[in-house]
Amino acid sequence: MSVAAKRGMIEPMNEIVFQVTQEVDGGFVAECLSENIIAQADTWEELRRNVKEATDAFFFDQAKPAAIRLHLVRDEVLTGQ
Repeated sequence: MSVAAKRGMIEPMNEIVFQVTQEVDGGFVAECLSENIIAQADTWEELRRNVKEATDAFFFDQAKPAAIRLHLVRDEVLTGQ
């Protein structure tokens, strides 16, 4: 058990994970798997900035996660033809 946990303090989470999907129009949507945080953007670089900004805003009054993971999910259907 860490010193912070022994003192009853809340430790910052190590990592927060966003599931990212690409929309039909080419844009991206990122949904956090553990908190109520959603971000969207037209490009991957813009999405990275928007996710960081949304995460900072969500955790404005508490410890921020040490890392943000963007997990890109690709849904592809293959046919037998």
